[in-house]
Amino acid sequence: MSREAMFNIIRAPLITEKATMLSEKNQVAFKVAPNATKTQIKVAIETLFGVKVLGVNTLVLKGKTKKFKGRLGRRSDIKKAFVQLAEGQSIDLTTKLS
Repeated sequence: MSREAMFNIIRAPLITEKATMLSEKNQVAFKVAPNATKTQIKVAIETLFGVKVLGVNTLVLKGKTKKFKGRLGRRSDIKKAFVQLAEGQSIDLTTKLS
């Protein structure tokens, strides 16, 4: 898998209260491509960040229907990946990628 394909799979880190609490359990959350599989996510995280991944859990957050200025609109679906890292390893999301 090329580096460009890996960056297309891993869209962005999730920086929320829940995601920061998961860091205590050695987990990190990411927004990922809707068609990405767990094995693709695992390979991309291990290669881009140089860490050992123990497991990947994914979920699809369905977009809501909302009104905007009287017109109906729909938010897009988002796929999230919660990645369990090996003991003693971490990902610093504030620095550059290796």
